[in-house]
Amino acid sequence: MSERYGIKAYWGHRPESADECARRAETSFRLLAECHPDFAQWYEKGNSAREALQLGFEPTHETFRRFFGREKYQIADDGFSFGAWTGHMEQGQGGMVMLSCGSKAEFSPNFFWLFFPRETLEHERLVKAPIVAGAMRAIAAAWEPEWAVATADGLWDELSGGSRLGCFVGWMTYFSRERGEVPALPAPVRVEPMGDKGTLVTLTPERLTPSNPEHVALAWRTQRALEERGLFRLIVPPASRRKA
Repeated sequence: MSERYGIKAYWGHRPESADECARRAETSFRLLAECHPDFAQWYEKGNSAREALQLGFEPTHETFRRFFGREKYQIADDGFSFGAWTGHMEQGQGGMVMLSCGSKAEFSPNFFWLFFPRETLEHERLVKAPIVAGAMRAIAAAWEPEWAVATADGLWDELSGGSRLGCFVGWMTYFSRERGEVPALPAPVRVEPMGDKGTLVTLTPERLTPSNPEHVALAWRTQRALEERGLFRLIVPPASRRKA
């Protein structure tokens, strides 16, 4: 059995132009390609795999400026959305990206999601700590999120408490510097700075799995310790959500 792993990064109110979003998108795709060769080729999403494989593109600044100039990738007059696929049909549909950026809305977050292919334990190609950590760094450098989590679907369900807006830990969790100082945590948890932007917390050097009770218990202990430091504020304040 294989869980689907992914990275989900969120940031709140940040109005940005098509040019600014294109610059961030180019940076994120370029840095992801440095993490693994599978992230070097991308295709726009289509109505079928066959159609998508005809929509390959070079993830450059000019390419994203062109995409964000199309009505299909514009969110009314408030930001941009985009989706892409690596085209690896034989590997659980390959990797995928979904993003929403440039929005000035107070009631819903901007985001960047990266989905890894399904891989069983001991047969990982991409769901390995160095690659996942590299992808977390790439996303943090490009998009400057408030919070990001790399985790399995099952752990998301276990730890999120029904919220998807920044209040739980994963295998790896990123906190922006504005969220507060991340304390030292007992082994095997690793806490490391990510430049001057924020901090990455990694619970285990091996893949964290929902089926391992020790992993789940470690996640809960770490989550409680970080909650005590006030690091799990909602990205979208409750008052803004009520107004929506």
